Amino acid sequence: MDPAALVVVLAHLGLLGVGAWLIVIDIGTHRLPDRIVLPALAGTLLLALAGALLAGQGGRLLGGLCGMLLLGGFYALLRVLSRDGMGGGDVKLAALIGLVLGWHGGQALVVGGAAAFVLGAVHALGLVLTRRATGATHIAFGPWMIVGGALGVAAA
Repeated sequence: MDPAALVVVLAHLGLLGVGAWLIVIDIGTHRLPDRIVLPALAGTLLLALAGALLAGQGGRLLGGLCGMLLLGGFYALLRVLSRDGMGGGDVKLAALIGLVLGWHGGQALVVGGAAAFVLGAVHALGLVLTRRATGATHIAFGPWMIVGGALGVAAA
């Protein structure tokens, strides 16, 4: 395996670990801590930059930066438009996921971004139908963002 591919595999394994950690935290506390999300975002940005410089992946870096801005910006807009819907942690996590998905390409970004909302809606609907939640119940969305992101990477 060439060094660039090894870095990509290691980065994805690291992000998988961070994602699993964030899922557990968000389900338990409805928080996505900056002390985890921001270093993961910074590290992923550095790896994307290193890939662009060392392996000639400038196009992937540009795609990642666009994905970060698009998905992060979309979540920031949702945060502004909703009173209690999206938290700041969701916005920062969206930037991280957008960076990874955009690095994989436009299809990954669309699939991963949309999958989070579909999975979250199906989960919420199931909770409402089983009377374990109402329309006012707060549901952790980070897990669905992370699973959606993984599906987007798998679709790429």
